[in-house]
Amino acid sequence: MVPVFAVRALVPLIIGLALASTAPASAKQFDTDSFTLANGLQVVVVPFHRAPAVTQMLWYKAGAYDDPPGKSGIAHFVEHLMFRGTKEAPPGEFSRQVSENGGRENASTSPDYTVYFQTVAADRLELVMKLEAERMHDLLITEDQVTPERQVIIEERRSRTDNVPAALLDEQSNAALFLNSHYRLPAIGWLSEMRGLGADDARRFYATWYAPNNAVLVIAGDVSLERVRSLAETYYGPIPPHSVPAHEALAEPPKVAATRLEMTSGHVASPEWSRTYLAPSYLEDDGKLADALTVLAEILGGGESARLYRSLVIDKKLAVSAGAGYQPYRGAGTFTVSAEPKDGVSVADVEAATVAEIRKLLSEGITAAEVDRVKRHLQASALYSRDSLSGVARIIGASLVAGRSLEDVQAWPERIGAVTPEEIMAVAREVLKDEAGVTAVLLPEKRS
Repeated sequence: MVPVFAVRALVPLIIGLALASTAPASAKQFDTDSFTLANGLQVVVVPFHRAPAVTQMLWYKAGAYDDPPGKSGIAHFVEHLMFRGTKEAPPGEFSRQVSENGGRENASTSPDYTVYFQTVAADRLELVMKLEAERMHDLLITEDQVTPERQVIIEERRSRTDNVPAALLDEQSNAALFLNSHYRLPAIGWLSEMRGLGADDARRFYATWYAPNNAVLVIAGDVSLERVRSLAETYYGPIPPHSVPAHEALAEPPKVAATRLEMTSGHVASPEWSRTYLAPSYLEDDGKLADALTVLAEILGGGESARLYRSLVIDKKLAVSAGAGYQPYRGAGTFTVSAEPKDGVSVADVEAATVAEIRKLLSEGITAAEVDRVKRHLQASALYSRDSLSGVARIIGASLVAGRSLEDVQAWPERIGAVTPEEIMAVAREVLKDEAGVTAVLLPEKRS
């Protein structure tokens, strides 16, 4: 399974997906068709005839955010158990059939969703739709399956989080940033709670959230709408819907004190510095705040032409890297600035220079020219999204389970084009407040 719980390792992927999932090509750049089955399953079809292949992605609108109190990691645990067999297929059969038919498959769990995906030859689409539909409603969860798989996820946590200082610090930083929201939970779970996850917990989570009316099916590749509709009605259509609870809404209280975390480890070669702020979600103000923050992240940290890189790396020669990123979720978001000091440069000097650049932006503003440059870059990047079969499916699925519509997805380039410097500055002043940030410093052990 994709290790979505190693936060630092996934930051580039998450930011890229966040951009893509709010930054796809417009309807003129790739075609989509959508329909909804009688049981509530939304199906999106993306014809992609460049190769005789197809990707199926099934997105459930449930993730680590929905882990019950004391049961952190259960969403990710259920993702693992989905490969342990159904009433029709014994453990390992799903993966065996996909592999024997030349396909690739995986799954991942995020705070907002769990997604399962396969890429196969176009003439094998029926096979993977049949297999995926079976485990939507006929999953078997027994103690004999749970015991060894629980040890698997515990070992994953040890190897990808507990033994990776940057991942551990990110986990602590996230927990400090979110005082109340379930976004403070690591997707893999806290080890003390993972050890107690049992079959009843998994069955309860599966029975609560895994339903056709709580899912989005995206089929992208060498397919037609008619064929997908027929297969979807055959295999997914008979699955009965059931009521699904609303995601628990836990509002964040105002942050009134800055937080600072420092971690020293003998497994760290060079220091790292970051500061993370709470930010609006995808959905606030009809997505306008997310669009403005996307542009702001590019202005501050989107590559070698961005402000932080030019200042810290090129001009002042204090850092070997510097960047910024906006990570939106369904119910909240984060905005992070980061830098890695150059050898011999103190973290304090890099921190002071980064903070100075942020304050300069807040006091002096941004120019229309740099906003236009960034917007053109983002719009151009949207054009390339259509070149990846699985990328298009991921863009669409991640957007829909986050609460956006297909129309929002297709209109993203126009939305970015409409962002103004005034909107960017307004959200920057709201988000980039010293007292609201969580500063994380990772240090190597001093050698005697």
